[in-house]
Amino acid sequence: MPAVRADHLYKVFGRQAGAAVERLADGSHRDTIADLEVTAAVIDVSFDVEPGEIFVVMGLSGSGKSTLIRMLNGLLEPTSGSVEVDGVDITALRKKELLKLRGEKISMVFQHFALLPHRTVLENAAYGLELRGEPRAERSERAGETLELVGLGGWEDKYPHQLSGGMQQRVGLARALAADTDIILMDEAFSALDPLIRRDMQTQLLELQKSLGKTIIFITHDLNEAMRLGDRICVLRDGRVAQIGTAQEILNEPANDYVERFTEDVDRTRVLTAAAALDSGATAGATAPQVAADTPIAELYTDMARSEVVRVVDEDGSVLGTASRTSVLAALASGRERS
Repeated sequence: MPAVRADHLYKVFGRQAGAAVERLADGSHRDTIADLEVTAAVIDVSFDVEPGEIFVVMGLSGSGKSTLIRMLNGLLEPTSGSVEVDGVDITALRKKELLKLRGEKISMVFQHFALLPHRTVLENAAYGLELRGEPRAERSERAGETLELVGLGGWEDKYPHQLSGGMQQRVGLARALAADTDIILMDEAFSALDPLIRRDMQTQLLELQKSLGKTIIFITHDLNEAMRLGDRICVLRDGRVAQIGTAQEILNEPANDYVERFTEDVDRTRVLTAAAALDSGATAGATAPQVAADTPIAELYTDMARSEVVRVVDEDGSVLGTASRTSVLAALASGRERS
């Protein structure tokens, strides 16, 4: 069962939203329904998110990604379609039931931290547990544990204004982790940070995910961030899904010209991995280096300075095949012939 399922979701703002959905469902572009005086934010969006997956939704401003994430936790009611969380249709829940589901199943990390300035770091991290009615001692213990996880041990008694932007975002992440929900929604969570801090936060999220295995839906407008974080990526354009796939599928098999233009400036050496550069015609000697299948091609060059061929292994250490300098170059060139 998917952790989250979006089924033909529409969100149209305006009095004639129903009429707009009918025309959009027939294939009309949202720019052609101006006579209805509506704003079509999300149009016929469907996807499943598997448990433990990082599913990234990306698109430019106005693509509908922030409206979409607010439907996934019931903050906005769809004009049409449904959202299921662990098989439960949240669009059919009463307000009290929805609040209970949010508290138990879904946490959210916001773009601008959303910390309470008059509360300490520990109190902010424990806030979701407080809303859930957990005893003070238990919520303080859990919040302290998650602050340690995100590298903020020793900062429990500080206030938000005493922290850097990156540290404040770590508190927001700790608050989501302390709530111990299976699903975490992250709405442009790192976009307000400086580039170096942003990359550090991406790294920390990936490290935490290895041990925690949460289901994460991450919203971003940055394709490089999407490619680095996402197990799969949903590209939105003008409210509709342009493509859903892995980073390598989107790079090498763009569904249309729009997606292809998006990928032109991506550093392929940091997105494509050893698994994408397997060479069926190459053989590796006994002393050939071994590399993990998810090793970015950029990191393969170090090993290939010593050996033209490397063994590619999976998480269990089983050999998947070999990669050669020739196959690496071919992987980097793949998909560029259209450009």
